[in-house]
Amino acid sequence: MRKASALIATAALLAAALTGCSAPGTAAADCKAPVKSGAASELIDVTGDFGTAPTVDFPTPLKTKTTQRTQIIEGSGDPLVKNQMVTVDFSVYNGTSGKLIEATGYDGEKAATLVLNDSTMKGLVDGLLCTQVGERVAVAVSPADGFGPQGGQEQLGVAATDSLVFVMDVVKAYLPRANGKDQPVASGLPSVVLDKDGAPGITIPSGAAPTKLTIGVLKKGNGAEVKEGDTVTVQYTGVVWDTKKVFDSSWEKGTPAQFVAADGSKVQGGVITGFADALIGQTVGSQIIAVIPPDQGYGDQESATIPANSTLVFVVDILGVN
Repeated sequence: MRKASALIATAALLAAALTGCSAPGTAAADCKAPVKSGAASELIDVTGDFGTAPTVDFPTPLKTKTTQRTQIIEGSGDPLVKNQMVTVDFSVYNGTSGKLIEATGYDGEKAATLVLNDSTMKGLVDGLLCTQVGERVAVAVSPADGFGPQGGQEQLGVAATDSLVFVMDVVKAYLPRANGKDQPVASGLPSVVLDKDGAPGITIPSGAAPTKLTIGVLKKGNGAEVKEGDTVTVQYTGVVWDTKKVFDSSWEKGTPAQFVAADGSKVQGGVITGFADALIGQTVGSQIIAVIPPDQGYGDQESATIPANSTLVFVVDILGVN
């Protein structure tokens, strides 16, 4: 499964160039979607089953000054939220010419994985926020929310004044944060306080750091178990024990990270040994804290803002596995 199609990747690099109303009674009914169904999105005629390439028809030129979304197939589950990672199948068209620009494979392998944050096209994000897994939507993206601010996208045949038409199937949603049951915390471990969005604040105790890998489960999820070699989607914050300073945080970047749960010295895409060992055997929905001694971290080597022979502390939310 690729992380994004060429179209979405191009948009992300350009920092906004390329996430209707739900049925009453669903979880999404209480979600405040930034867009709704309108005259333009209702002109998009879509047929076909979820997970199969749709047949799409709309009058050209299709123009809109606002991004609009119309539900085609209802989904279920929790609504998508800002900064969440999702996997979608999509077909995107030039609203002026009606030409198909790009489509995913609708084969279960080539869907696009993206994050609903400011690095993804605004119209695409707004079109997905508050949707649910299993839902198909038709989205008319205004030029201002699409490629317009970049003066269009010549290599894709999109002018600055062109609207875009997306038909999207929400295939998978990774958790936005750990949702497991709170667990008692072992004494001697750093304390963790979460902000309203779930980002952790970590307080290092005054005593000496553990000399062995120490793992505590702060929240116990009931999702799939992480196995060695799995690609794991996480949110994390890392702190150096001695300096008490954050050296890396996916929360601060606004984007979940994906790693292979394996020793990075042996497996491409893997991580330091202690981090891999802390992930393996945990379950999706869990939040863990891991204190990693130097011999299972970076040893006597400096790494960016991490001094040599550092003990590292990670708080990790496990959001999904592939």
